[in-house]
Amino acid sequence: MRARRVAAVVTALVLLVAGCSGGGSGEDTPGRIVLRFQSLAWQKESVDANKELVAEWNAAHPDVQVRYVQGSWDSVHDQLLTSFEGGEAPDIIHDASDDLADFAYGGYLADLRGLLSARLKADIPARSWEATTFGDGVYGVPFLQEPRVIMANRKILTSSGVRVPTPERPWTWAEFRQVTRRLTATMGDGGHAVAWPLKEPVSVSLNLGLSAGGRLFHRDGDGKVRVRFTGGDAVMPGTVHAQINTDRTAPRSTLGMGGSDTLPGFFGGTYAMVPLGFSYRQQIAQQAPEGFEWTVLPAPAGEEGLAQGVSPQTLSIAEDSPHKKEAARFIDFLLRPRNMVRLARGDWMLPTGTQALGDPSLRTARDGWATGVALAKDLRPAPAQSVRGYPEWKDKVATPAFQEYYSGAIDVAELEKRLVEDGNRVLARYQR
Repeated sequence: MRARRVAAVVTALVLLVAGCSGGGSGEDTPGRIVLRFQSLAWQKESVDANKELVAEWNAAHPDVQVRYVQGSWDSVHDQLLTSFEGGEAPDIIHDASDDLADFAYGGYLADLRGLLSARLKADIPARSWEATTFGDGVYGVPFLQEPRVIMANRKILTSSGVRVPTPERPWTWAEFRQVTRRLTATMGDGGHAVAWPLKEPVSVSLNLGLSAGGRLFHRDGDGKVRVRFTGGDAVMPGTVHAQINTDRTAPRSTLGMGGSDTLPGFFGGTYAMVPLGFSYRQQIAQQAPEGFEWTVLPAPAGEEGLAQGVSPQTLSIAEDSPHKKEAARFIDFLLRPRNMVRLARGDWMLPTGTQALGDPSLRTARDGWATGVALAKDLRPAPAQSVRGYPEWKDKVATPAFQEYYSGAIDVAELEKRLVEDGNRVLARYQR
């Protein structure tokens, strides 16, 4: 833990130096304001889109210049905390909504309610704004979102004769389990219908669990959040547990994998389906062998239909920024509908904006774009969005508990005991 913290501090210092030395002094001069925009874009298409938009803004606004600073998803939380405490935070901050709670409650982020344009506030649906609302304030603009979908081998699905789901008529969780039995039976030795890459199992379990009515976190009358494990919370994890340990339709070997690790097996026909984030389509489109046919399917539905939790990518403004109004103007420019489409296509994700979602380029069947757009209306803030102490609960309690449950080392009763009893002890420390 100490080594990781030191590495994060070093990364933060490197980023801060880069933010102050990349292409200019980084300081205001008479008649000109300089804003630092820390972006976490990492794919080439996404980085290019962000840099192009910054250049377009700068060409049109000589009096308010924006300097692009490259950040990293791997270290952003610790890096931002260091920069906030050191008074060196970027003016405009790219992050994810599930990372904002502690920064918002800690007073590090500006309340955006009086800064954003009416156009931007109206264009993004209220359910997306809920993801960045903490207490009475709004501390980020949600602009990109990523549902989890099922990447499927079209040839294996077609040859098996199973019903192929659509957003209008998805599989239920029970039907999904039946389908994976049938698919595995047709694939021969060594083949599995589905591979679950669950190196990071918590967000997958919570977000997909919403479809069955699971929430896990409940805010009681005293305003405190407590963990309760209901029947709805057990549906998605129970399906995965059964596929791995009872049906043998999913391999145990992928539980420690990240999404990219499963792609060779997917391309090779070892797995017929892999549940992945929507943006993985880019890797599949670029890396799939010639002749490989793939399709995008919706995740299974439960009593709440296709409801699914997401943690949108966000843009925030540092509370210490002396140029909040100018920073808000840049965010408004960056998230104009046509620009939001450019950012979404660069990241292979969905925009939150209603107008951007209507763009014809995002409604094509090619690469599964239309399936993703059809799911947008069912996306909800991830259950843990506003829960203080969630990072510790996830790391110390939920991750090991889910990993052991999925592997078959513990049963559902022990999973519930750990999530609830151990989890509530962790959360209580943050809500005194």
